[in-house]
Amino acid sequence: MIRACAVSELPEGEALRLPGPVPVSVFHSEGAYYALDDTCSHQDASLADGWIEGCYVECPLHAARFDLRTGAPDCLPAKNPVRTYPVVIADDVIYVDTEARREVA
Repeated sequence: MIRACAVSELPEGEALRLPGPVPVSVFHSEGAYYALDDTCSHQDASLADGWIEGCYVECPLHAARFDLRTGAPDCLPAKNPVRTYPVVIADDVIYVDTEARREVA
């Protein structure tokens, strides 16, 4: 598991990009935490830089939207999903389990 940050460091409606071979973004929305591949499946843009509304993040480049819960695209131009990852909260710290990534069919 990868340590993302303390719970207090990720306010509601914000996102955090975790660099790595495959960058991952952690989102705090509607009282829950979600983790997705950071790169939009349509074109190379960071989803952490996008706009969060409810359980969706909108890519800042071409406005594709992804469901934070499933990684599925909600509208064009994205046609392919992004992977999601389990998020674990322990001792007020947010962790992302990148080994247990979920593929969306």
